Amino acid sequence: VQLVESGGGLVQAGGSLRLSCAASGFTFDDYAIGWFRQAPGKEREGVSCIYNSDDSTYYADSVKGRFTISSDNAKNTVYLQMDSLKPEDTAVYYCAAMYGSSWYPWRANEYDYWGQGTQVTVSS
Repeated sequence: VQLVESGGGLVQAGGSLRLSCAASGFTFDDYAIGWFRQAPGKEREGVSCIYNSDDSTYYADSVKGRFTISSDNAKNTVYLQMDSLKPEDTAVYYCAAMYGSSWYPWRANEYDYWGQGTQVTVSS
């Protein structure tokens, strides 16, 4: 099983980035893919999740209206489009895979597999 994030970088406040999470080694359609972030000294935060079975989504209140999650099942890849970025969005972003579904997609311990993370830095 492998999850590989890409697309992080340095951007000015108000700018945009698109993160990608390429998955392999498991049946993509059976899993939900979540995005989490962790800033220095803070707990890991669930940002968004998409269920590949029906494309239903979850967003944390802090990113609603600014971030959009999508999935390309043909490519086994999930994207996180991040617009109107703020300095407080600065963190390492991780994608993770969860088998089936959960009432708590924002909880890290619901997920089975994790990527290595990609740094997002938003300058003011």
